Amino acid sequence: MSEMFKITLPDGSVRQVAAGTTPADVAAAIGPGLAKAAIAARVDGELRDIMRPFEGDTELALVTSRDEADALELARHDYAHVLAEAVQALWPGTQITFGPSTEDGFYYDVKAPEDRAPFSMDDLPAIEEKMREIIRADKPLRREVWSREDLIAKWNADGETFKAEWAAELPEGEELTVYWSGEDWLDMCRGPHLASTGKLDPQAFKLMRVAGAYWRGDQNNAQLTRIYGTGWLSKKQLDAHLHRLEEAAKRDHRKLGAEMDLFHLQAEAHGSVFWHPKGYVIWRALEAYMRRAIDAAGYAEIKTPQVMDARQWEQSGHWGKYRENMFVIPDEVPNTEDDRPIVSDEADWMALKPMNCPAHVLVFKQGIKSYRDLPLRLYENGCCHRNEPHGALHGLMRVRQFTQDDAHIFCREDQIVDEVRSFCELADRVYRDFGFTYAIKLALRPEKRFGSDTDWDKAEEELRNAVKEAGLATPEYGWEELPGEGAFYAPKLEWHLTDAIGRTWQVGTIQSDRVLPERLDASYTAADGERHRPVMLHRAIFGSYERFIGILIEHFAGKLPQWLAPVQAVVATIVSDADEYAREVAAKLRDAGIRVEVDLRNEKINYKVREHSVAKVPNLLVVGKREAEEGTVALRTLGEGAKQQVIALDELLARLADAAKAPDIS
Repeated sequence: MSEMFKITLPDGSVRQVAAGTTPADVAAAIGPGLAKAAIAARVDGELRDIMRPFEGDTELALVTSRDEADALELARHDYAHVLAEAVQALWPGTQITFGPSTEDGFYYDVKAPEDRAPFSMDDLPAIEEKMREIIRADKPLRREVWSREDLIAKWNADGETFKAEWAAELPEGEELTVYWSGEDWLDMCRGPHLASTGKLDPQAFKLMRVAGAYWRGDQNNAQLTRIYGTGWLSKKQLDAHLHRLEEAAKRDHRKLGAEMDLFHLQAEAHGSVFWHPKGYVIWRALEAYMRRAIDAAGYAEIKTPQVMDARQWEQSGHWGKYRENMFVIPDEVPNTEDDRPIVSDEADWMALKPMNCPAHVLVFKQGIKSYRDLPLRLYENGCCHRNEPHGALHGLMRVRQFTQDDAHIFCREDQIVDEVRSFCELADRVYRDFGFTYAIKLALRPEKRFGSDTDWDKAEEELRNAVKEAGLATPEYGWEELPGEGAFYAPKLEWHLTDAIGRTWQVGTIQSDRVLPERLDASYTAADGERHRPVMLHRAIFGSYERFIGILIEHFAGKLPQWLAPVQAVVATIVSDADEYAREVAAKLRDAGIRVEVDLRNEKINYKVREHSVAKVPNLLVVGKREAEEGTVALRTLGEGAKQQVIALDELLARLADAAKAPDIS
């Protein structure tokens, strides 16, 4: 008699099945509709192949395409394997390495045969067609367990040196598995996979680009080609994604930043922004807005040093946990003689600050603090430096030098929930002023962390309660808890903004930290006369000015709200007879607080209109001889095409002055 297993389904019902039974068999026993729809299974919570036999009593949840996150993960993983199979079918001798799924697709790192150049964009159409051929063949995807020796021998025999190296280094005792595609191709993989290639939609993927990569990410190793693709469950989803990418390309802040003359980046300062006058107008407007917000919320603004001794970073824990991302500096005068090293081996080390928090603790520690002094809210527009790899840098979104709207609230235990709730309300006002909707997430303790479980339990519950008291822990605000996503010293709330084309950006945060005050010996005198540790709340709303400006540019496609527009109006003449009147109009606009330029060039008006539209100037004021005689202007508003309105100058001044007010002022 064969061994029997108990399979518990989500509704609590239990089925007895024989050893060798698969989730697909259970789906078929429930009904033909489910048998057709089921694509994988969660076995005791683990996502598995639907054709993998049960190994004992288990809880089973069948996965269908309605379980979109799981379905997309499976499909993208399969697309990656089909990509590798297609490349090897077209160019025998190609070596394959790794091919994971990504947020919106997949990639595979491959090394072209010695007799051809590295793969390029020109190769993608042929690879796509071969992939579709493999998908239409509906090849079964079958899991097998192999011994390490057999696997290494197989890879070496096939000339797959990268795979052989990786197989040799996998941990002892780990089950090594391969997946066959039909009977003629296999890859080393933990899985899971769909039942066959035919479960993929051949019209729901597209290869997007190629890039250079290195074996195991080390530039000292062999250079590979990384082929990127995007993969979905249906052509409709693919088309929607490609449309979003097209929109995103139009909104790319790097492209618009050049067209609007806002900023530039160059190799002489990798990852640091050169702000042009117009771009810095946006920065200053945001800075002024945030200062009004923090002044009203009871913060005290401070300024702290850029460079601090390594001993301070050792004490805070950053030297051990974060040093690879820090710019370190020897604390000695550099040698100027050619025949000696620039820096000796005896130099002490300092570092450019990657974050502001330790410096804020040092400010807090100056003088004796009483429980009556708390909460103490210290704010800084703090410039920080982080040693990001060159390849990770991306416009304003990922930089090495950035300025945070950073604050730390030192408070008593009994003040935490109120302080976090107040911050939630402040962040809500700010994001609404900029026209964003958002979701709030609670990032919970990571595996590697400082502090006791008791402190983490308390900190997580305090953040949870504060969001509940603010009325934001609801589906409307996208409330979700993220296990393992907290900082190494504290759990945190995260604000994820949704932009005009549906992308999400993690921006604001508040973290409840008991670790850093302990490590840096911060204390206050409590009502009982004893020294107590304050709780330190790390918080930001913009995150960094650079990244927030990048997000704003893309969210508004460069058509910034008038209070942020670097140039709020341009007075453009049709004929030179109106030059003097144009200057008068501009002078009155400046007196009313409007940022204005005058365009008196001897160019056709349509040329001027096009040029200022590309620069995203919100108001173009066209004046000619008739407007000068009548004291009017012809107003063209950005985004309204050729439509224009002739308006009296006094009325225009009032209208533009009102539109140019920041939302917290108007």
